[in-house]
Amino acid sequence: MVKQPDTLKTKSRAPTIDQINADRITQLANQYWAPNAKNKEQYDPKIIEDIYYKEILGSKFSLRRVMMLELSQFLENYLWPNYKTGSSSHAHIMSIVVILNEKFRERVPAWEPFKKNPEHFPGFFNQLLEVCLLTGPKRVLLEQTALIVLLNHFFNSMEVELIREQVKKLVSLSMWISLHEARREHEFKLIPKWRKFWKILQKRETPEQAQKAEFERKFLHKLILGFIETLDQIPEEGVVSAEYLHYCERFLELMIDLEALLPTRRFFNTVLDDTHLVTRCSLSSLTKRPEGNLFVQVNSFDTKVFIDERL
Repeated sequence: MVKQPDTLKTKSRAPTIDQINADRITQLANQYWAPNAKNKEQYDPKIIEDIYYKEILGSKFSLRRVMMLELSQFLENYLWPNYKTGSSSHAHIMSIVVILNEKFRERVPAWEPFKKNPEHFPGFFNQLLEVCLLTGPKRVLLEQTALIVLLNHFFNSMEVELIREQVKKLVSLSMWISLHEARREHEFKLIPKWRKFWKILQKRETPEQAQKAEFERKFLHKLILGFIETLDQIPEEGVVSAEYLHYCERFLELMIDLEALLPTRRFFNTVLDDTHLVTRCSLSSLTKRPEGNLFVQVNSFDTKVFIDERL
């Protein structure tokens, strides 16, 4: 049995103009960030905290509330102009994540605010990766699902230079640092030129640079291990939250897209195979549950992809 979140039990109707004007989000927008508003108040980070924990996370990512925020240009006029690397809060980062996902859902341009003001984008991307690897009580599945969805949008937007410069660090040859040494040596014997590139990478870096880059290189490997840990928490019988199912399905969609894209699969495929993810999914309790049918279908992909080295 799947326990559905409250937000999925009722269908929300499109709000009327009067309802939009009377909505708390519209009132806050007119007070703080609406472009045509007069006598706007100064930036207050507590407003972002309040909106995230009451309107976004508090409503369990209600589509209607997120649509209202996107319509008010919350990202363009308040979230991104006031984002600062290292000082912006968890609520600030997650608010950006949720609004970006909504833009992709609505199929409207998502990256324009970052192109216009790219200074803090690398810092935002790194903080986003850190949130993806949260553990313990700080790890909220609703948030993790939203993060996985956005990661997929990142990898599918590599034609955008701003995005490509950050994403390519996660899927280059250097990510093989997470492989077992015996497996890495095996791969180098199959394609000797990669060993040459590997040595060049190591020579170019100082110990300080290597330590700084290690997080990015091991990110996807750690992300997969975190997923497996969550998957193992699903029992074969009894009630399970729909949040677990949605997270697992979105995660496998990310894995499939990484395998399907040539710029990402070349080195990622080996890391994925080394984690035995497909086997772990096939043996999981979720595959034995009736509501796991979609998960089983999504998991039925083959990681043995041949890549022509001449490409």
